[in-house]
Amino acid sequence: MTHAFQPVARQSLSDDIAQRITQLIEQGGYEPGSRLPTISRMSQDFAVGAPTLREALKKLETVGVVTIRHGSGVYVGRAPASLVMSNPMIGVTPSRKLLVDLIEARLPVETTTASLAARNATDAQLDEMERLLDRAGESLDDPTVLNEVNLAFHREIALASGNVVLHQILDVLSSLFRQEQRMILDIHGKRANDYAEHREIYAAVRARDEPLATARMQRHLERVRDVLIQDGAPPPSQDR
Repeated sequence: MTHAFQPVARQSLSDDIAQRITQLIEQGGYEPGSRLPTISRMSQDFAVGAPTLREALKKLETVGVVTIRHGSGVYVGRAPASLVMSNPMIGVTPSRKLLVDLIEARLPVETTTASLAARNATDAQLDEMERLLDRAGESLDDPTVLNEVNLAFHREIALASGNVVLHQILDVLSSLFRQEQRMILDIHGKRANDYAEHREIYAAVRARDEPLATARMQRHLERVRDVLIQDGAPPPSQDR
């Protein structure tokens, strides 16, 4: 089976705005804890709608660059120099090996976050995982929505782990390789199987079963990796 690679699209508008907000913080001399301009003002300055700006701010809040205080405003977070960067692969057609490498990079991170999430997840975080899975189940025929929801599910597990570093690492990987993640979804296919495996991971996390959550996450990512390899990607041992 062969697949024609399509050129990787540029990063999303919200990613662009996230970088511009980061530059605003760095170049404007804002200190941690200081208040940023209002959302309406930043929307005007960056010439984008409020929903796009809020999406960018949510991404920055995830990695600690800003803190959003509802009813008060947006403030510089404790980690204004967090790993927020542009994708160095933009405009470059990724090799199948890059896709395999991406899954292998995720394996040690996400098996650990799954285990920690089983230990530390709050009820609210578990409910959010279930909400995302419900949405994924409704979007199996929409690859664009499904890809975003799948990434959000994995990020929610990382957030529920309680490990800020692992959460940031996964968030950076997701941001840097957003289009590559979509290509992986298109290649390995069988979205219903993928969805079922996500459900199994979630069930293990909700059951607070750390070994099972780890095993199911590992099996899930290894299956994706193996499909990529069997579909023509070079084995992990090559070109290293």
